[in-house]
Amino acid sequence: MLRDLAKVLVTEEEIKKIVTKVATRIENDYKDKELVMIGILKGGAPFMMDLIKQINLPLVIDFIRVESYFGGTTQGELIFRKDIEVDIANKHVLIVDDIIDSSRTLKMVIDLFKKRNASSIEVCTLLDKPSGRKIEYTPKYIGTTVGNEFVVGYGLDYDEKYRNLPVVGVLKEEVYKK
Repeated sequence: MLRDLAKVLVTEEEIKKIVTKVATRIENDYKDKELVMIGILKGGAPFMMDLIKQINLPLVIDFIRVESYFGGTTQGELIFRKDIEVDIANKHVLIVDDIIDSSRTLKMVIDLFKKRNASSIEVCTLLDKPSGRKIEYTPKYIGTTVGNEFVVGYGLDYDEKYRNLPVVGVLKEEVYKK
């Protein structure tokens, strides 16, 4: 599967360093706070699982799986495939995802959690792609920034494949133009 990559953007070793750096910041920022970490499925799961192993705090974890549909003139509709099961009222929520691109779906999830009375809501992402923004948003915790390329690996997929790669890379054009 690595042979399908045109190039590697983030190596396995770099991912480990990012996880350690981000986990340390989260641990320092959430000392003495009740933290709920919510991973966005499917892509955010590998990053979140690696993060929680390095955060030495009592925390609650859960997952949400959403899809968004943006038709011609519609504002966008959020479709829940799996909602969170924990009560986040008066809790500090940290949303964990693999990549922040347009931030449309993320904004809808944040708005939903605000309605559920979370004390605070922050976002942690392995990859930030500001060039893809449709809604301006800057996550508090960013592993690294990527350009306007289609990336796969470490949770990110193309047609549900490549999530299990230990690196983040760019697919060869012939792979997705078949």
